[in-house]
Amino acid sequence: MKRMFRAISLIFTLALAGAGFSYAAENHKALALEHANVAVEHGKAGHANLVSQHAKVALEHANAALKENPNDEHVKAAVKSLQEAIKHGDMGHADMATKPAEEAVSHLKMTK
Repeated sequence: MKRMFRAISLIFTLALAGAGFSYAAENHKALALEHANVAVEHGKAGHANLVSQHAKVALEHANAALKENPNDEHVKAAVKSLQEAIKHGDMGHADMATKPAEEAVSHLKMTK
């Protein structure tokens, strides 16, 4: 009886842990998308420093999502676009930072 209880407890715990990992990956993607969207809005308003700031936060979350699912090509593409947005935002080019931020949004919307 104790073995059966332990086995059921172990299965239940592993199932919850698996669900937690899946939720974390989805949460990172959602947060990356949220910050990438904010970066786009700031880019359209001409705020290069804020594009860069939000793109950096989006990049952190995109990288975390990529660690949990390294085969997601859309997240990989979003990471590259966010890096480009950060580069231009840091140089003070809001207009040039906006396009890659928009590309990152598109890719993050297409993730699995």
